[in-house]
Amino acid sequence: MSDRLQLLRDGPVARLRMTRPQVHNAFDAELIGELTAALQQVATDAGVRVLVLEAEGASFSAGADLNWMRSMATASEDANRIDSLALARLMRTLDELPKPTIARVQGAAFGGGVGLVACCDIAIGAEGAKFGLTESKLGLLPAVISPYVIAAIGPRQARRYFATAEIFDATAALRIGLLHQVVDANALDAAVQAQVALLLKAGPVAAASAKQLVRDVCAHADGNRHDADNAALIARLRVSPEGQEGLSAFLDKRKPQWIAQ
Repeated sequence: MSDRLQLLRDGPVARLRMTRPQVHNAFDAELIGELTAALQQVATDAGVRVLVLEAEGASFSAGADLNWMRSMATASEDANRIDSLALARLMRTLDELPKPTIARVQGAAFGGGVGLVACCDIAIGAEGAKFGLTESKLGLLPAVISPYVIAAIGPRQARRYFATAEIFDATAALRIGLLHQVVDANALDAAVQAQVALLLKAGPVAAASAKQLVRDVCAHADGNRHDADNAALIARLRVSPEGQEGLSAFLDKRKPQWIAQ
């Protein structure tokens, strides 16, 4: 990795840590590219079962780096489109990562930082965390991250916060669905570790496939097709090696093999 990012391993847990505290872990083109590459590396690493996305310093991510914004303001529309597509690839890579993901959120999460939180499967924030979709203050909109933010907080809340650029606290983020849990800052690591422990007790294939199941269910308009696809999925899981081991362990009143004995 670079001085912008660290990818750390602790057994089956990968920790992807943004390391630009001097600029509140703001995005620029280089960080976006490095985050995407690191996520792609994690996606293909069979030894990784859980990814924790975190950041050094006072803030999770303050959104766009000012120098990057300044350079893009003078770039052509085509250059801005290419630049925005790179951010879109980052968000989609995180959202579709074939591993469970946890966002560990402290301090500020603005703009694209909110997008990262929304793309993670589980999001835990410290009590002092602040959030904002602040693009409209600049005459812009959070267009690239909008699919993931709307999926997290719903269209009604998105219409408010996209338009107003209002800053909201961790309690509001929990209420509207951006966060799953809010804890004291001193308890943040313990809360993240508790979720990691739960994920490591789940079947690896099942935990990794959960987000695809949710995505497929939400995409279905045909009820009969929906039922058929879900029946086919559970049938595949029941006869798979993981499913067979999980069922056998339950019936034998023992831990399944994927849990350390």
